[in-house]
Amino acid sequence: MKIPFNNFEPMHHEIESEILDKFNEIYHKNWYINGTEVEQFETEFANYCGAKYCIGCGNGLDALYLILRGYDIQSGDEVIVPSNTYIATALAVSYVGAKPVFVEPDIKTYNINPDLVEKKINDKTKAIIAVHLYGQPAEMTKINRIAKKYGLKVIEDSAQGHGANYKGTRTGNLGDAAGFSFYPGKNLGALGDAGAVVTNDQALAVKIKALSNYGSDRKYHHIYKGVNSRLDEIQASFLRIKLKHLDRWNHHRRTIAERYINQMDNEKIIKPFISDFSEPVWHIFAVRAKKRNDFQSYLEKNGIETTIHYPIAMHLQDAYKDLNIKKGQLPIAEQIADEIISLPMWYGMKDKEINDVIEKVNAWK
Repeated sequence: MKIPFNNFEPMHHEIESEILDKFNEIYHKNWYINGTEVEQFETEFANYCGAKYCIGCGNGLDALYLILRGYDIQSGDEVIVPSNTYIATALAVSYVGAKPVFVEPDIKTYNINPDLVEKKINDKTKAIIAVHLYGQPAEMTKINRIAKKYGLKVIEDSAQGHGANYKGTRTGNLGDAAGFSFYPGKNLGALGDAGAVVTNDQALAVKIKALSNYGSDRKYHHIYKGVNSRLDEIQASFLRIKLKHLDRWNHHRRTIAERYINQMDNEKIIKPFISDFSEPVWHIFAVRAKKRNDFQSYLEKNGIETTIHYPIAMHLQDAYKDLNIKKGQLPIAEQIADEIISLPMWYGMKDKEINDVIEKVNAWK
């Protein structure tokens, strides 16, 4: 039996008729940009997150970029980001001309370690980006407390955190603003690229709405040097359909994760740590192994597909050579990159598939 790392088929089979009917409706309506589907999705997703405003955009990287632009973060400024995350988090900072300042993660949660943040703050620091990596919320109470002390903005990178809870509050409503990705593989994924900003800050929402549409507050009237980053009608309509099922799909992921955690028993494998304050949504189920590459090869030979999130720490990527951070200077991020491996996790996994993953993991020597 071959078990893929991810599989959209069970999810998409359930909603196929709805998706095709909606596509047919929009196709014949002949209105594809800035229409009622986008407006309704923005309202529904803001409500889902418990926030006041949602602004659709082209993708998750654009969402973070637009937030930073909206807060006038620019060249000469610094933004604190986790050293262990996907590179898009840092790229958004670079795109506005600011400098990403890496802070090491907690080795247990893989999220930014709030206890290490304060020592990286200086007069140039303008914001902290907290990533809810793999679908587990960052420790937002401590992060918000530090930000308040120094007058900094708190930006959630919730590209992997759709529906996750932190002390009873959903991600997207835990800082000043949040960036979401709806890349197809996300828990709430479009059928193409898509993203959104969620915030309770009305002034920011109005500004981002204009920035994302060529800097225009009304047609042919441009108040900013904006960009073209819009959520289109077709993707918004698909997201509206999927949003109705998101909690159920997340529940299934939690059920799989619970079985993995309770039934995997191999001293060579370090299983995920769940913080008391969080209810993850398990976008990724990542474990660590000292001999990660051997473990991955073993699983592949046994029909289990895996992937690595992420194999090279950001500071060691050629893109960030300019920061002059040498190997060994961010050892926790490097350790995670060397040891992390993501196991199959998707809505619709059958018991026999879950059992096979557990059995093969436990049998590895």
